[in-house]
Amino acid sequence: MQYVTDKTGRFVRRPHYEPGELDDECERIIGEFLQQKYGRVAFPISTNDLTLLIEKETEELDLYADLSTEGHDVQGVTYFYPKRKPRVRIAKELSESENRENRLRTTLTHEFGHAKFHNYIWQLDLVPTELPTTVPSRVSPKCNRDSILNAAGKDWMEWQAGYISGALLMPVSSLKHVVAKFCNASDLFLPIACYSPHGIALQTVVAQHFHVSEEAARVRMMKLQLLTQRDLGPSLF
Repeated sequence: MQYVTDKTGRFVRRPHYEPGELDDECERIIGEFLQQKYGRVAFPISTNDLTLLIEKETEELDLYADLSTEGHDVQGVTYFYPKRKPRVRIAKELSESENRENRLRTTLTHEFGHAKFHNYIWQLDLVPTELPTTVPSRVSPKCNRDSILNAAGKDWMEWQAGYISGALLMPVSSLKHVVAKFCNASDLFLPIACYSPHGIALQTVVAQHFHVSEEAARVRMMKLQLLTQRDLGPSLF
């Protein structure tokens, strides 16, 4: 990680992570958590364990928050404070609806990304010294449906949190193992065309293995260049 100029205007400087750095750190975090709790690392990680993971990094986690006043389609908010742990609020409709559990899981890990990887910025000299310690920062991220999975690269906080979400739910080594098994069974080479029959089948396999949506599986594999949107033509096999 290195510090670069923050072109969004939030801070004077901001952290820049290479994707591989985020993959390695997320794999370490989730591996140590599971190993300590169960004595082994296996996926999918449960939704309850995701809440325990984020609770370790926060002063408060509210899973049943009314976020209707936070903006259109906001599903998660992380509030940062100097000299304190952050508070995280998750839209109540995600926790109350069984058919939205995948969205709850990606939102929890997205907000974990903010709490774990961004909170220290508020403890350093990257924020104004006059910022009150009792009021959440005006730059605290509010995450809507589009930014949870695949935020634009120009918004570095949301892009990093989105990448972290996928890297926690589908750690790179475990994901590549699942993909390799799928490819070996059908004599396939990577990358696989995203919307080809094999690409669609792979997204289903990964989604079921890690208990995520097919959209989340697709975004994660696209970022790792395991899937591509290019038409690769007919398979050799």
